Amino acid sequence: MPLMSSATLSLPDWLARLETLSPREIDLGLDRVDQVLERLALPRPQNVFHVAGTNGKGSCVAMLEALLLHDKTCVGSYTSPHMIRYNERIRIDGHEASDEQIVAAFERIEALRGGVPLTYFEYGTLAALVVFADANVDTAILEVGMGGRLDAVNAVEPDAGIITNISLDHCDWLGGDTESIAVEKAGIMRRGKPVVFGSRKMPRTIAERAKATRARLLVAGRDYDWLHGSDGWMWSDSQQQLEGLKRPALPGDHQLENAAAVLAMLKAAGRHDLLDVDKVNDALAGLRLAGRMQRVEGSHRYVLDVAHNAAAAAALAAVLEAEPIDGQIVAIIGLLNDKDLSGIVSPLIGHVDHWIAATADSPRAIESAELARQVANLSGSACLAAESLSQALQHARSLASPTDQILVTGSFYLVGPVLSELYSRP
Repeated sequence: MPLMSSATLSLPDWLARLETLSPREIDLGLDRVDQVLERLALPRPQNVFHVAGTNGKGSCVAMLEALLLHDKTCVGSYTSPHMIRYNERIRIDGHEASDEQIVAAFERIEALRGGVPLTYFEYGTLAALVVFADANVDTAILEVGMGGRLDAVNAVEPDAGIITNISLDHCDWLGGDTESIAVEKAGIMRRGKPVVFGSRKMPRTIAERAKATRARLLVAGRDYDWLHGSDGWMWSDSQQQLEGLKRPALPGDHQLENAAAVLAMLKAAGRHDLLDVDKVNDALAGLRLAGRMQRVEGSHRYVLDVAHNAAAAAALAAVLEAEPIDGQIVAIIGLLNDKDLSGIVSPLIGHVDHWIAATADSPRAIESAELARQVANLSGSACLAAESLSQALQHARSLASPTDQILVTGSFYLVGPVLSELYSRP
């Protein structure tokens, strides 16, 4: 990028520039963020909640945000990655931060960072904190990007946290088994602070790290639980029972696990007032989350779900099983090269009638021809290799009848561009 004054940069210009500041796309560690955060000297929100785990982080952030918006206080939420616009990552009271707010934050960071080589994610995390400080946010909900112990978000001291679940993902950085990955996720734990583990299946190292750090660990199925039926669900702990809860608007039984963890964390953080059936039903009824079992209707029927690891693909398969259609499923799949291809494709084989491989919009993407070869070998069915995203969509539309469904899955870097393409069509 040509050298120019940072004052002349638009948000897209800034984002392109950020990609050049660090020699590595992913560079785990807190030293760089700690240095710049100290120079920024930002006031800390009254409450900071961390959300870590393998799957369900975005859903938990959305649920926490919706429940906390019942207050008259200001709520800031930070998530990643985004689907279409970078602004999606930073929200104030449920609204995306403006280009001007984000650019002002970038300019402030640039003026103070000196020669610290921040990664794209680290820069964005600091920018979210600056935007929150400028907006006088009372509660900040921060989604951990990768791991926990060395993630940039962990530079901010939390008051409470959620670890949604642990499964294999980002193994090159976090470890090759769930126990090793759990140690990294448990890095958000703090002495005396509550942290909820949201799955009934918990790695041994979660309990070990809680004991070592003296964190207040609350475990699904032990310290709180939930039951679900065809029309609703119930949440309970040793002191309280909430009956008559309506299912969250986000589809899938796994969303009850996420909602139950959110309620447990809010109660542990002292927000007993939010554990009210009417408040919970009102907040969770309006949830929308791009790229998570998102349905788009038009000349064709689409369902878009990022499902970028084996556990997420299994959850997607469970929803497809529970919500059968009259026609066939045409799947467009794109994956990054550090993902468990077999673990993602295998749960979907019994549901997909036609496969189309596309190259996701990332330098780490598997090229469509190679992806098609591997999908065909795994599924025992033909898989078309698309030369472009537009060609993949064109092929899918030519194969799908009005009763069929086009599934787009495998990566944020595929689902996001497809959503952008669908929304831009007349």
